[in-house]
Amino acid sequence: MIHWDFAVNFFVALFALLDPVGNVPVFVASTAGASGRERAQIALVISLFVMGFLTLFYFSGLSLLAFFGISLPAFRIAGGVILFVLGLKMLGDDFTAGFADVAASAEDSRAYVRRRVEQMIVPFAMPLLIGPGAISTVIIYASQAKEYGLPGAALGVGAIAAVSAATLLSFLASPLVGRLLGKIGLSIIVRVLGLILCAMAVQFLLAGIAASTHGLIRPEAAAPYAK
Repeated sequence: MIHWDFAVNFFVALFALLDPVGNVPVFVASTAGASGRERAQIALVISLFVMGFLTLFYFSGLSLLAFFGISLPAFRIAGGVILFVLGLKMLGDDFTAGFADVAASAEDSRAYVRRRVEQMIVPFAMPLLIGPGAISTVIIYASQAKEYGLPGAALGVGAIAAVSAATLLSFLASPLVGRLLGKIGLSIIVRVLGLILCAMAVQFLLAGIAASTHGLIRPEAAAPYAK
């Protein structure tokens, strides 16, 4: 594998795992009541968080989790619990209304952006965007980049930056998605995504339990589409 093959494969794997395009409806619902400028600022902060956090794991790898005594299965289980709670909220009637209330109660644009970012870093940016799969993928590609030396490290960071930029561009296009869906369409999409998130959360839990136990979870249940 040459340098550029490594970078392209890394980008494609991360983009598929973060799925910024698929998360646009959730971003639209999470920024209900925001102006275009406020939504752009929130998208920028989240994209920078994605880049910074993934870069941190790219260079620190498992040592950071080891420092806190956390295994990847434990991280996957914790992420599944958080995603399940978010999914249940999205299935309720007050998911988008709660975000709109934040916009109405904020004193100014800067206060709204700050409060929205504080509420969206967890669970939206992590673990919805940056889940255990993305973290483990970054660690795996970081180990592969070692054989390329400094150019490999630079290409890895470049791939992370490209995925972060794609995430920003996807979220900047969210007003168009909001106009196309409308209030009713957005409500339907958010509830469907809530159900999908609950299912994803259960899958995270199954995979985490399967990785931390022996024979408790059937392999086809933990990884149903593994080849």
